[in-house]
Amino acid sequence: MDFDWSVIWSAMPELMKGTRLTLYIAILGLLGGLVLGLLAGLMRAYGNKLLSGIALVYIEAIRGTPIVVQVMFLYFVLPLLAGLRIDPIAASVLAIMVNSGAYIAEIVRGAFLSVPKGLSEAGQAMGMPMWRVLLFVVGPVAFRRAVPALGNQFIVSLKDTSLFIVIGVGELTRQGQEIIATNFRAVEIWTAVALIYLALVGVLTFGLRQLEKRMRIL
Repeated sequence: MDFDWSVIWSAMPELMKGTRLTLYIAILGLLGGLVLGLLAGLMRAYGNKLLSGIALVYIEAIRGTPIVVQVMFLYFVLPLLAGLRIDPIAASVLAIMVNSGAYIAEIVRGAFLSVPKGLSEAGQAMGMPMWRVLLFVVGPVAFRRAVPALGNQFIVSLKDTSLFIVIGVGELTRQGQEIIATNFRAVEIWTAVALIYLALVGVLTFGLRQLEKRMRIL
């Protein structure tokens, strides 16, 4: 079978629709994951035994189960247990949030604990409360060290959106599958889907590298 580029051009509007949904899920999920991961990471690094234990249980439970199982739990099991119905897109965003948050928590914990204790002790010696020390003294240094690992997690979470095809979310992979069901041109469509993912990851990687360079200058 000859490769026909016109098949890709004709399918591009539908693929772009799926791409927009992929980005929507990834961006919202990662924003929530950053907040959740920062909170859980600080609880692990600086919390008492109770707070650290709660964060540890969350992190290990999420890292020990596949994201597909997590989204299936949110979409199918949670309504049965709590009577709370979640639409597929909301379940997908929540799955990215909860999943990425667990990995980001460990990145945050490692980054903060890697900062020499003398830095935080100096801030406290100046009379700064602990939250200001973490925010203005330790935080900037920890963030510089966390950027590469955070970038890797962003890329993983972006690609993980393709797994939400299992609950019928019309993201990029699902759109490709539906197009193939109508034109039977699997080679062209999956090539287009792969190229779009490569482009998205490439743009994200470029942006993260620029951020790393700026952080080195600062």
